[in-house]
Amino acid sequence: MWLIARRSFAEGWVRLVATMLAALGSIALIAGSLQFALRAQEAVSGSDASEYFRADVLVQGGTVDPDDPYAPPDGRVRLDRVASRPGVAAAVGDALVPVTAARPDGEPIVAPAGGRTLLRPWVSDARLSPYRLESGRAPAADGEVAITRHAARAGRLDVGGAMTLLLPHRVQRVTVTGIVTVQGRGAVAAGHLVLAPPAAVADAARLPAGSWQSVWVKTAPGVPADRLRGELARALDGAATVRTAASVRNAQTADVRSAGASIGGAIGMLASVAIFVGLFVVANTFGTLVRQRARRLALLSAIGATPRQVKRLIRLEALVVGAVAAAGGVAAGYPVSALLTRLFAEEGFDISAADAQFGWIALLVPAAAGILVTQLAAWRAARRAAGISPIQALRTAAAETRGRRRPRLLGAAVVFAGACGWYGLSLAVRADEPPGPDRTVAVALMILFATLTAVAALALLAPFFVGPLGGLVGRVAMLVAGETGRLARAAVTRSPLRVSSAASALMLGVALVVATALIALSVHARFDEAGRRVLAADHVVAATGVASDGAGAPLPRDTADRVAAVPGVSRAVALTQTEVKLVAPARRPSPDEDAKPFVFTVSGVEQTGMRDVLRLGGRLRALRPGEIALSSTVVAAQRLHRGQRITVRGATGRVALTVAVVYHDPSHLFADQALAAPATMDRIDPNAATQAVLVRGGSADDLARAVAGVSGARVLDRAAYVDHAAGAATRGLTLMYGFLGMSLLLALFGMATTVSMSVFERTREFGLLGAVGATAGQIRSIVRWEAATVVVLGTLLGVGVAVGAVALLHVTTGSSFLRPQPPWWLFPLVAAGAAAVTLATSALPARRAAAVPVLEAAKAE
Repeated sequence: MWLIARRSFAEGWVRLVATMLAALGSIALIAGSLQFALRAQEAVSGSDASEYFRADVLVQGGTVDPDDPYAPPDGRVRLDRVASRPGVAAAVGDALVPVTAARPDGEPIVAPAGGRTLLRPWVSDARLSPYRLESGRAPAADGEVAITRHAARAGRLDVGGAMTLLLPHRVQRVTVTGIVTVQGRGAVAAGHLVLAPPAAVADAARLPAGSWQSVWVKTAPGVPADRLRGELARALDGAATVRTAASVRNAQTADVRSAGASIGGAIGMLASVAIFVGLFVVANTFGTLVRQRARRLALLSAIGATPRQVKRLIRLEALVVGAVAAAGGVAAGYPVSALLTRLFAEEGFDISAADAQFGWIALLVPAAAGILVTQLAAWRAARRAAGISPIQALRTAAAETRGRRRPRLLGAAVVFAGACGWYGLSLAVRADEPPGPDRTVAVALMILFATLTAVAALALLAPFFVGPLGGLVGRVAMLVAGETGRLARAAVTRSPLRVSSAASALMLGVALVVATALIALSVHARFDEAGRRVLAADHVVAATGVASDGAGAPLPRDTADRVAAVPGVSRAVALTQTEVKLVAPARRPSPDEDAKPFVFTVSGVEQTGMRDVLRLGGRLRALRPGEIALSSTVVAAQRLHRGQRITVRGATGRVALTVAVVYHDPSHLFADQALAAPATMDRIDPNAATQAVLVRGGSADDLARAVAGVSGARVLDRAAYVDHAAGAATRGLTLMYGFLGMSLLLALFGMATTVSMSVFERTREFGLLGAVGATAGQIRSIVRWEAATVVVLGTLLGVGVAVGAVALLHVTTGSSFLRPQPPWWLFPLVAAGAAAVTLATSALPARRAAAVPVLEAAKAE
């Protein structure tokens, strides 16, 4: 059997290489996904360097959010009250000011792993300073800053370079005087740091003289940190929160690990698509490979080979192919990971701070997965090969027997039952969970798995569709090509397995394309329709870059004043946004579970000018200070009602508000969750980011000149801003498109491999046709009509799967953004694309088939 395996490798190396390449592509997707997940976790956990590592105690003014280790305190603390206490060896003031750092060309510098960019004071006391200068010097004057090393790399900056800081209230041009690291890292857990002289930071944070948000404390020799913490807490008598620095560092580390696990889980979900496509493609190619060798395997059985030996032969081939493909796939996973890294960076999640991973998990897990995938793919083929009877050695090709139909139908029924289980679970989630993004994501993932399961079931049933569709295409072929059409019809209906193998791969590709297109077209059409209806402004001033958290980059608060001074402008309304946490009432998922914090976004708009620039749904009246308007979705999810008193926690601490209005933003672009007047926003967060300035009147040229000094600011008309805002809201889809695109390429490669191997399988048939007088053109025509059957079958099944999946998404999520209403031109375009791909992949095999000599055909299996 070993000698037979060696001869099979030597004689069938072309087919084995094609199968190996299909396996290599699937393993590359698996390895690239795993590599990216490991890099993402390394970027998150690798940036867990803490600026507090030299401090022993932290004194934070007022109170802090216990669930967010990076949240600034909501009060102030005087430095002298802390520094003068016994047991304090050194103390320095600290403040956190969220900013957007931009390169000289205005492009924002994205912080690593979804972090933020914070302006903080330079610490000169060596006993407390965590910053190590790698180059340059410390900032000493206003307009000078030092930045962390990753910020310098991401912004392509060096000592002496200029950068722009978008502060909450103004724009400032600064010079980089130094590049620093913290504990040897290029970033900290919170993200990037921009370090300026303490006086400049205090001014940016609007702090009174001598007061800070926090004070870092170094204990005197022999004084335990816990004891000093207790003494400071008693001395300050509730005016500040006093914690040990170690407890804050531990909280940051726990948050980092949690974020890393979430990232790994999200990538794992997307990678499951790649694994499914890889298994599907490899199973198809292995099945075709074994079917081609039916004659030889039957002859082996005829001369005494046992079914067990035949199975071992197939599994040995699968092992060799899997091992070689695993080695190549692991190597190819690194460029795949680099592509995913670039896609994520465009979404505002930069993991380039982490190096490529070469540990045993990154190398051995995808290799083992590749071998396992090929073994699983070869399992069914090996069983089929072991079941070939010796009498089949006398046949050139064998049609599927009636005895194999029942297991195929039974298997398809079982797989469909699994798909229905996912569908039922998604309906149960929708019935039990309140509306919101978490439920939508969970339901979408369940529908995704159900759809993939349905694709596998349809692949099992595909041979049953070949006869009717092949007969229909064959009749058309007979009308067009006469005798050639009759031969093509006979070839299709005689071997449904061969046709269904190629059609199944095409079905998977069409399903991916159509489903992605339907989602993208539906989402963008809905955003465009609703956005144009809600936005009444003539122009919008916005920063078109991406901020550190992946959202749109903010504008300085004074941008609205610049715009209002432009001649002809009747309204200039700033749209500010900040995140708050609902403290009370807190909804409990069940009586036995603790209340989960609900974080939502509050949009601030000047009430007197809001109706001139926004047309929101509901009975929306002018809000007074202390009032808040909530969207109907938030009200339903948190079981609130109009007139209810709620307490939220913002940047300044707890704020009590009254739910005055329930409204709806059908566009989900401007005030998707909550709305408040500017006075209320100042109570919640006086440094709330200005996302856009909505303008009535004025000319675009005059507005552009007015904001020319604001880094990254652009003047957009109504349609352009709706497109810009919709793009920002759907940034996460780009990553999904990247995964689906790579999976599509793999599926198309699998189809091309299957078509080529199927033509090679019929070498004897084509040669004999040539011997009895068939011309090369007629043989090519037979292959093309068979390809037409593949197109019809694959397109119909793929379109049906895609439309069904999007329809189920619409029903189960209840989202108006996922409507299965495709434009009329989509299906003809997809059909034309499928035909072009199929004909292109069959052109070369058809030409080779037409050129097969008679003697070579006589020697073929």
